[in-house]
Amino acid sequence: MATLMAPTMMQTEGRQALEAQAAASDSELIETHMRRVFRLIYRVVGNVPDAQDLTQDAFVKALKRREQLKDPEKAAQWLGRIAVNTALDFMRRNKRVRFEEIDVAPESPSESPEQTVLRDEKRRYIEDGLRLLSDRERAALILRDIEGLPAVEVAARLNCSPATVRSHIANARVKFKKYVQGRRG
Repeated sequence: MATLMAPTMMQTEGRQALEAQAAASDSELIETHMRRVFRLIYRVVGNVPDAQDLTQDAFVKALKRREQLKDPEKAAQWLGRIAVNTALDFMRRNKRVRFEEIDVAPESPSESPEQTVLRDEKRRYIEDGLRLLSDRERAALILRDIEGLPAVEVAARLNCSPATVRSHIANARVKFKKYVQGRRG
């Protein structure tokens, strides 16, 4: 009887060890990418409460599909795609956006109060300009100019052609340029 129980016990212990290892890996993935995913989603939806909820949704989706991630080196891109798609789906469903201020800690502990004020002012200025853009224009511009993705990758994430992405980006830049000129004049 003892020999029959030993393999079952060993299998259970092995399974528990694998589950613990997977949980630690999931926790590390979340901790490593949480801030970036939140910021990416926030830039698309424009408000903190929705961005927090959608960040959680994006990680739930990612963890359910963890086996799709073949190369851990590409986790940031993989999570970015899930995050953008989650945010865009939300925008399509709700058709409305609420913008709220985001309280961001200073980027550097040595940042002076003046630098903090200037950084916050610049952030608000950019956020105001982004509000003028359509959802697709905003997403294309953020992915291309802020995240630095090539147009082909942006097209893949937005499920459209690279020509459409270039059009969205061009339109967004024209609107943003008019916004900047209007603020100066």
